[in-house]
Amino acid sequence: MPSETNFAPVKTGLRISTCMTIAAPLVDSFGRAHTNLRISVTDRCNIRCFYCMPNENVRFKPRHELLSFEEIERFARVVVPMGVTKLRITGGEPLVRHEIHKLITRLAAIPGVQDLAMTTNGILLTDQAAALRQAGLNRLNISLDAMHEETFAKIARREGLQRVLDGIFAAQQCGFDRIRLNAVAIRGLTEDEILPLAEFARKHRLELRFIEFMPLDAEGRWDDGQVLTGEDIRRRIEAEFGPLVTADRADPSQPALDYQYADGAGRVGFINPVSQPFCGDCNRLRITAEGQVRNCLFSTVEWDARQVIRSGGEDDQLADLVRACVEAKKPGHGIDSPEFLRPRRAMYQIGG
Repeated sequence: MPSETNFAPVKTGLRISTCMTIAAPLVDSFGRAHTNLRISVTDRCNIRCFYCMPNENVRFKPRHELLSFEEIERFARVVVPMGVTKLRITGGEPLVRHEIHKLITRLAAIPGVQDLAMTTNGILLTDQAAALRQAGLNRLNISLDAMHEETFAKIARREGLQRVLDGIFAAQQCGFDRIRLNAVAIRGLTEDEILPLAEFARKHRLELRFIEFMPLDAEGRWDDGQVLTGEDIRRRIEAEFGPLVTADRADPSQPALDYQYADGAGRVGFINPVSQPFCGDCNRLRITAEGQVRNCLFSTVEWDARQVIRSGGEDDQLADLVRACVEAKKPGHGIDSPEFLRPRRAMYQIGG
């Protein structure tokens, strides 16, 4: 059932079924097939980016409320036969979850998983990159909003830029050749970071994506005047590096508008959820660290998978819950609509 509250955990044995009685694709009422699952593994983080978390007095979920690795694996084994082929591990910061590489090993072993990725701030990546690669992680998205320590600290409200850069280089040395940098763009703050970020990505053969600032900050200070649009950023990059050529869109459901540099020095993309919503092709589903399934980043309703798992529910019940969640999905997030309601949760509580 949909819920906006959390159920008390019930200790029961886990059942992992490899034979699903419900395996039809996860298609919503608008014909969108859902093949991409974002799995948050923690709401904790080692920095405090203002677009994601409050700076102080953060109330994290107690450990026993979070799904265990076994429970996450069970959920994934239910939804993969329903058409989910891509899994992305998020947080909070997933690398603060103890022995996260063991979860990667479990998920990588599930038949039907074609792509297994992680979004991280990179601060702990130097020490964990090798284990993640060995466990079967395919790709990394690393958050990097600034190339100057002062701006980095204004956003993250902690120091750590060099540790992020070290983590990027360590990941490359471990064999990660599919690394993407995610930069949140904020008007009045990150304009001077655009070209240094682009230059860094071009130099080190990294794909860069700029993301418009969204109303998911924990302190509720977002307003549309802070949105530095993808179009503005693109013009600045072209003025410095020359024309950008529209890149082929291998996956029509991807949120980014990707371009190639005309001089052949890589790619850059723009995720514009505020100025150019891409909801019409959305194929994403989310589960929070404590087991709440969401059909949209901006959803105000959740479906409680943890309650089903910990009360001894069968896999078919989990499948029915996920299907109900997908079928209830709205046509779009409605940020640009007068009826838009911000979700009660901030980004760190939902999972990026």
